[in-house]
Amino acid sequence: MALFGKPKYTIVRLKKKEIPDGLWTKCEGCSETLYNKSLEENFRVCPKCNHHFILNAYERINLLLDKDTFQESDKEMEPADPLEFKGPKTYKDKLVQDQKITGLKEAVITGRGLLDGKDMMIAVTDSRFIMGSMGSVVGEKITRAIEAATKNKLPIIIVSGSGGGARMYEGMFSLMQMAKTCAALAYHHKAKLPYISVLTNPTMAGVMASFAGIGDMIIAEPKALIGFTGPRVIEQTIRQKLPHGFQRSEFLLEHGLIDMIVDRKNLKTTLSQLLDYLS
Repeated sequence: MALFGKPKYTIVRLKKKEIPDGLWTKCEGCSETLYNKSLEENFRVCPKCNHHFILNAYERINLLLDKDTFQESDKEMEPADPLEFKGPKTYKDKLVQDQKITGLKEAVITGRGLLDGKDMMIAVTDSRFIMGSMGSVVGEKITRAIEAATKNKLPIIIVSGSGGGARMYEGMFSLMQMAKTCAALAYHHKAKLPYISVLTNPTMAGVMASFAGIGDMIIAEPKALIGFTGPRVIEQTIRQKLPHGFQRSEFLLEHGLIDMIVDRKNLKTTLSQLLDYLS
């Protein structure tokens, strides 16, 4: 009789299998969900739409330089707060916050290393640190790297990824770095030594208006945002709709403001060939 008292079906509750965090990334270009390991193996470029994810400074150096050849310079140099800037957050608090997040002292890494066996100086800005903006320490480190390249008769490559331009927390101390870096590059050029500027997403404002825009060769990654003022601000100012793709690498190449666009996977090989040619 007990048989007739059983329910017609049994509900089985399966325990949801937990998926660890950090395994997948959503592409900003096409919204495809990408497995992080595969993304890393593809140089952090989406295999579906070719969107180039932002790399930090050390990732960029590891991508370009021969293994274990990088010798970092001025690693302990830190910014001061000459204006004692105060706002919703003080400049000192902002510096401490970004130093903790990034593990960097400032927004640029400089040093010497080998690229396909070629001795060179390199500087790479990191957009995670106050948007990769150029304060007095960023300008000083880049200037020292250029001067070291000139002294040792070496080429220099500067990889720019700055959405912040000159760092207004430091006022004129920041703006003068535009002239200082360009002056150092003028002496480097006078010594007939190569300088290659690599523009990544984003490269804007005071950085683009100074050292990033005066390379012997100017290379950009695909679809990088490059310009002085952002397109939204320009549209609000002139009250006109900008052309499609305005301030992207492809638009700038078409209008002669850069020399070439190179996919990340081909960047090291291209730089090596250019160094051979320019030398």
